[in-house]
Amino acid sequence: MKIGITCYPTYGGSGVVATELGKELASKGHEIHFISYAMPHRLSNFIPNIYFHEVEMSNYPLFEFQLYSLALTSKMVEVIRYEKLDLIHVHYAIPHAISGYLAKEIIRKTNGDLKIVTTLHGTDITLVGLEPSFQPLVKFSIEESCGVTAVSRFLKEKTITNYNIEKDIVVINNFIDSKLYKPREDDNFRNKIAPNNEKILIHTSNFRPVKRVQDVIYIFNKVHKEIPSKLILIGDGPDRSDCERLTRELNLQKEVYFLGKQDGLPEILGASDLFLMPSQSESFGLAALEAMSCGLPVISSSVGGLPELNLHNVTGYIAEILDVDRMAKYSIELLTNEKKYKEFSRNARNRAVNVFEKDIIVPQYEEFYKTLLC
Repeated sequence: MKIGITCYPTYGGSGVVATELGKELASKGHEIHFISYAMPHRLSNFIPNIYFHEVEMSNYPLFEFQLYSLALTSKMVEVIRYEKLDLIHVHYAIPHAISGYLAKEIIRKTNGDLKIVTTLHGTDITLVGLEPSFQPLVKFSIEESCGVTAVSRFLKEKTITNYNIEKDIVVINNFIDSKLYKPREDDNFRNKIAPNNEKILIHTSNFRPVKRVQDVIYIFNKVHKEIPSKLILIGDGPDRSDCERLTRELNLQKEVYFLGKQDGLPEILGASDLFLMPSQSESFGLAALEAMSCGLPVISSSVGGLPELNLHNVTGYIAEILDVDRMAKYSIELLTNEKKYKEFSRNARNRAVNVFEKDIIVPQYEEFYKTLLC
């Protein structure tokens, strides 16, 4: 198959999933064409069967704001016509699904009925799409897509409820490469971060308010008072400065490491002990899955799709959102009970491998494509 993929090329989950999906499909012999305003974050090396098409933006002075959705539509039309694509798979409803619909209508007379697949990832439905200026567009783009997938049952149900949609939505979970994300002993890293064999807690996100990174620091503060420990924060975003300020106020600046965006995430996760995710909203929790695959138990909030991923008292613990005290209590319990910790660690790794491994999930996308093209 010749497949076009459009996603945001940034550090966030939807772009990561789209890029990794394209790489896996390419390895299976499919021809993949990424269409976006920049090279996706995880396409750092040459990969056979993968091509990138950059969306050029106009700076015409009449337009006060750049018209990315229209420029994206034009680039989609160009790639469809000259590369003879079988379908376009767009990740994130706004504006990708709308651009896909417009491109399909433009080429209908010359290229037939091109199939548009839309994957819903989370905030496009639960946050951005609910704004009055976007809601009608999101509903329309979903209903006009040839096929729609969601990354969790929670997100499917939320989409149907929020937008009064009767269209069939197929749940295809996010996936992991368990050969890359795996438990490992990196004494060099651990010795630098925790030279006295302290426990290492870790959190990765885009540092937006919905991730509640300050709560991660409050949890760690309580843990640190009971257990010698360090905290690693990976990622960047609007809340980072406030988080750095909070660590100074709590006198934790020597115990908390802000590492920014990291390409060596599997190695860092593999050398850590516990993953914290106290999010306010989380449609799936890809960062938690990456940690689980590395053998880290997860302490998370009970929101969104997290209970579908992190099984309470099996792969980690779940607490109500904002309940910092309980999350800290769960963290201390695991870090001081070696037998239970090893059991949870093993369960987390097994769940990642047996349920969310790429070799299980990616074929579901292939079958979904084939169904639409028949």
